[in-house]
Amino acid sequence: MLSFIFSKRIPAGDAENGAKLFKTRCLQCHIVEKEGGAKTGPTLNGLFGRKSGTVPGYVYTEANKKSGIIWDDETLFAYLENPKKYIPGTKMAFPGFKKESERAGAFPSFHRSFFYSLMK
Repeated sequence: MLSFIFSKRIPAGDAENGAKLFKTRCLQCHIVEKEGGAKTGPTLNGLFGRKSGTVPGYVYTEANKKSGIIWDDETLFAYLENPKKYIPGTKMAFPGFKKESERAGAFPSFHRSFFYSLMK
């Protein structure tokens, strides 16, 4: 089992419930593999440290491309609360994880997808 240390600004969450949320809400539109194309949204492979709007082959809105966001714990945590508010003009349809506990619970799954990208 992997253990994750997040920014002090990210509260601890229920990783088991978060994994279910990640599967039912995130993986409906995203993949974690590097190859295999995109679904409705771009791959989450290599998310942390990546500039928003830069996955090759995925068609982003100008809002995403020009946001200047580099994905890390804090930016992702804030984004996942309300994507359309965080990046006005994004085409992401997901309304967000309004509950802080749900966002915190999903974080280990985002990190697992990042580590998955390092192992491939």
